[in-house]
Amino acid sequence: MSELDLLYSVENNVARLTINREAQRNAISLAAIELFIEYLDEAEKDQQVRAVLVTGSGQKAFCAGADLAGAAGGEIQHGFKRYAALLTRLAGYPKPVVARINGACMAGGMGLMFACDIVVARDDAKFGTPEVNVGLWPMMIGALIFRNVQRKKAMEMILLGERLTADQALDMGLITRVAAPEALEDEVARILNRLAANSPIGMKIGKEAFYAMGDMPFEQALAFLSGKIADVAATEDAREGITAFIEKRKPVFKGR
Repeated sequence: MSELDLLYSVENNVARLTINREAQRNAISLAAIELFIEYLDEAEKDQQVRAVLVTGSGQKAFCAGADLAGAAGGEIQHGFKRYAALLTRLAGYPKPVVARINGACMAGGMGLMFACDIVVARDDAKFGTPEVNVGLWPMMIGALIFRNVQRKKAMEMILLGERLTADQALDMGLITRVAAPEALEDEVARILNRLAANSPIGMKIGKEAFYAMGDMPFEQALAFLSGKIADVAATEDAREGITAFIEKRKPVFKGR
């Protein structure tokens, strides 16, 4: 029996999604996309899961892009639509999502990375949108690129199709942190432990509110968020957090 294209496990309140195609530089297949969506649904329903980690197997690549070469005709378009559905699901996910970039992150892999909330990369990782080099264009991930990167920097990256270093990616705002290869696991674990200790309901309401107000006019956004802070303050976790602060102890959040 062959291994699945995407592995899923839960440990210490973290759901781990690992693209399991090391020989293909973790290029994401249609099977992996379907598993991604299935496992994200499972992790959302699992009250033990407070954060999600997305990474690739091996030491060479996080994700080299989409691998839909085996499809033909309408199946290719179906694959693109399912990839778009995955980006939509991941970008609006109610639990915090961390990307662990363990190597090259290219093309469609950049889309997965952009859809995550926090991105920690090895200092020797490479990034890029090389589609222009083969006569294509990073269409679907463009919706995320321009929401994460300054427009002219993004256009330079897209039009030149050049590989970027981790330091360049950090400077552009593509990623949030850089770590030496030997320190990557510890840095990612520290972030995940911190996220798992936060209030699940507070993070859920907060993430949904921030994504919803992203395209609102300023005054509308303020009015919308003033209602959402009331929703957060009304939770049991908020009361527990304030009580714990006053009592100088760690809060015990229950996601209510």
